[in-house]
Amino acid sequence: MRVAVISDIHANLPALRAALADIERVRADRVIVAGDVVGDGRQPAEVVALLRRRGFPAIRGNVDRKVAEAAALSGKELAERAARKKTAELLWTARQLDRADLEWLARLPATLALRLGGARVLVVHGSPLADTDYIYPSLTPWALAAKLGAARPDLLVCGHSHVPFARRISDTTVVNAGSVGRPVDGDPRGSYALVEITAGRAPRGRIVRFSFPAGDADAGSGPADG
Repeated sequence: MRVAVISDIHANLPALRAALADIERVRADRVIVAGDVVGDGRQPAEVVALLRRRGFPAIRGNVDRKVAEAAALSGKELAERAARKKTAELLWTARQLDRADLEWLARLPATLALRLGGARVLVVHGSPLADTDYIYPSLTPWALAAKLGAARPDLLVCGHSHVPFARRISDTTVVNAGSVGRPVDGDPRGSYALVEITAGRAPRGRIVRFSFPAGDADAGSGPADG
């Protein structure tokens, strides 16, 4: 089984389309979304609509969570917080989404535990500890054990850091998909992860880079704390 993992789209529709086209080219059997669907980019409604149509298993990221929380503000709390720059940016994104889109975003789970091709897969945004925690390529076996706790998946999938990598650490394959729509690691191309899952073997992951058009993908409301 070939599983593609996309993360940190950040409302960048051209980048998402380019990623999905490349995933189709490599003939992935499944696509998983590891959070931060919206935030920063100009096209949150279009990105959410595309992902809803495709029906990929997805979790929420920290920005997705904050947008849903901002949308739920009302009365005095809304008036007090709307003047804050970061809250205003989150509210801008929330106002681009209709009620069904916001409900979809709010209902996304924080994590997913899946069984794919016989492998135990744990999907998180930041780390198993929190959606704002980070998993970097320098992660040691001891640090991984502290983040996983009692969980011992065959494959740990994440995003959030925008630094893509795939490593075997102890008995777990750790894959950070990087960012589809807002790369920050010095490579201007977007990234996603491709994982080969074969019964009786440890999952094997690699990072795929792809180019996407700029222009309308540029942030319209400013950074929203990715």
